[in-house]
Amino acid sequence: MKYFLTFFLSALLFSCSSDNDESIKEVSVKLKFSQNWDGTLIEKSDLENTEFTNKTGSKLSISRLRYLISRISLVNGAGDTTKFDSYKLIDVSKPDSLTYTLSEKISEGSYKLLFAFGFNNSDNQSGVYPDLNSADWNVPDMMGGGYHFMQLDGKYKDTLGVENPYNFHAVRAYNKEKDSIPDTSFGVETGSILLKNNATIEIKMNVAGWFKSPNDWDLNEKSVDLMMDFEAQKEISENGKSGVFSLGNISQ
Repeated sequence: MKYFLTFFLSALLFSCSSDNDESIKEVSVKLKFSQNWDGTLIEKSDLENTEFTNKTGSKLSISRLRYLISRISLVNGAGDTTKFDSYKLIDVSKPDSLTYTLSEKISEGSYKLLFAFGFNNSDNQSGVYPDLNSADWNVPDMMGGGYHFMQLDGKYKDTLGVENPYNFHAVRAYNKEKDSIPDTSFGVETGSILLKNNATIEIKMNVAGWFKSPNDWDLNEKSVDLMMDFEAQKEISENGKSGVFSLGNISQ
């Protein structure tokens, strides 16, 4: 009887140990960044070649699209946060830049993905990121300093059909008269993501969204010299917050 009881308890403990081992499975996570125009995919081959129409009717092409995300984190169902103290510069002309593997594995489970568009004011210090310096990502001190959030450049056709350049650059808004710099970066939070295995999470940017809601953007009125335009930078941030970024496919 004692032998049977000892055997039963040993088997039970072994079973519990095995269950615990399975419950702490760790997975790796890769982010994949894609860009689209109201659902039409934008790839490297579209640069300089494809014409798009924004909400106000302006026809435009894209010659460059680069943007920065930072403060990546995953929050599980219990509210515990895993922070990845990192940033990523995405460049549509460089396909290798469109994926990013997070620096550590996490336990399987349900999560929300959080990240910021651009740097917030405490992180946005001029000259401290060598790779961004070499990428000419800096903002001149006379324009508030720090780094860009986005460079979206190309050409648009004005009301007469004549092509003109546009430089839709997002930086932190700088009020030169008051010497104030409000934080125009913004956070993005996805819905629930169930991670069971190594996963690739797609983050989609709808480029058309930068030109609409809540601020319809007319390139005939605001196309260049936007970095020093305090009100324009606030409007760019407002449009970005309204749903430019969304969760795409999850493969695992």
